[in-house]
Amino acid sequence: MRIGILSDIHSNLEALTETLAALEKLRPDTIICLGDVVGYGASVNECCALVRRSAAVTLLGNHDAAVAGRMDYSFYYDAARHALDWTAARIDLGNLEWLRGLPYAHRVENAQFTHGSPVDPEAYEYVFAIEQARELLPHLEALAEVNFVGHSHLCKSFALNSAGDVTEVVAPRFGLRRGYRYVVSVGSVGQPRDCDNRAAFVLYDSDERVVEFHRVAYDIEAAAQKIFDADLALNFGKRLYIGV
Repeated sequence: MRIGILSDIHSNLEALTETLAALEKLRPDTIICLGDVVGYGASVNECCALVRRSAAVTLLGNHDAAVAGRMDYSFYYDAARHALDWTAARIDLGNLEWLRGLPYAHRVENAQFTHGSPVDPEAYEYVFAIEQARELLPHLEALAEVNFVGHSHLCKSFALNSAGDVTEVVAPRFGLRRGYRYVVSVGSVGQPRDCDNRAAFVLYDSDERVVEFHRVAYDIEAAAQKIFDADLALNFGKRLYIGV
């Protein structure tokens, strides 16, 4: 099975549209969204509608949970909190009910999908550095062979084995080796933070056992201008240009 995996759209319709167009050319059997459909950006309902049509499975990201009333976000910094309030005031009831019903995790064959760490999906812990990957070693047997996560907005991969070895996989395309568990941070569609301003997504072939990162350019100016025109922090638009 060929699975298209996207995450952290953050109400960026321009990035989502180009990502789905690129995915269509790759002809995946299914699409899974790891969450954070909303937050930061201005195209709230448009992105919800497009994900609902396109993804077979969508998981609950922390921003989705906040807007849906499923978590306390009072500890978020001011601009992020304001963006969540702004989103909650504008989201359609149907999309809000959809967010309220999203699951925290999904598993298919040898693969698990979560927004944050696969160990405790409801906690939304990050896995984007080798130190964080090492913290998963005590839970190795509970992990799937390959675990896809979002949340960090970074494209990162780690391989773990029962001997306690943890290595970063530095390759845009790689095969899964027997005897290892993998954690793959798929990057962000709508707000990349790895100094590459292109939208990121992953294609996973479970038959060939291959993970492949993809990047696609989109109309950043249009997405940013929507943020500038809305009552949202200007930095949410400015950072789209530089990918941080």
